[in-house]
Amino acid sequence: MYQVRRVTMALCGVILCGFCVGMLQKANLGVDPFTCFVTGIANLFSSTYSTFYLILTGSLLAVVLILRRHYIGIATIFNLLLTGVMADFMRGLLDTVIPHPGLMARGCLMLAAIVFTCLAAALYFTADLGVSAYDALALIAAYKYQLLPFKYCRIITDSICVLVGLAFDVTLGIGTIITALFMGPLTQWFRANLAEPLLAGGLHPADRH
Repeated sequence: MYQVRRVTMALCGVILCGFCVGMLQKANLGVDPFTCFVTGIANLFSSTYSTFYLILTGSLLAVVLILRRHYIGIATIFNLLLTGVMADFMRGLLDTVIPHPGLMARGCLMLAAIVFTCLAAALYFTADLGVSAYDALALIAAYKYQLLPFKYCRIITDSICVLVGLAFDVTLGIGTIITALFMGPLTQWFRANLAEPLLAGGLHPADRH
């Protein structure tokens, strides 16, 4: 039952993350930091986003395999196969339901997407069945090398991505800034208060054995 909970949490986390990407795309108030980073590097080389997404994600995956391959697993495959599909589904659904949202509706979509992205990340981080290569960087810094608590490691990696994007002509939005500053702390809060107790079946993780 414990293993089933882990797989279910990882799957739900990835699907929810994909939905949130679609919501952020519809809100059009700023992309997430990693997308900002990839777009900036693509601009530097006058190339396409999809080309450098593959190059940079593949490079990060190689680094993670060297440093802590524990973070590559079934959830990594879920992330690869489902995130884009779920994002397209949610974007299409929102285009049908609210084809021309006003600024207030876009702001609500953006805030909801950021909050649920943090919940999604907490679910699949805690399931411990693999994460995306980019997500693994902050986890490795926090838990393998113990450089800083996870929330601060995530703020640093997200902020670096935003700065690189800004340096290479990526248009930033309020959603980018909010995600860079608050995703780490909010993800940590969801892990401690929801995901870890859920995985433990309602018990504190230290008490499950």
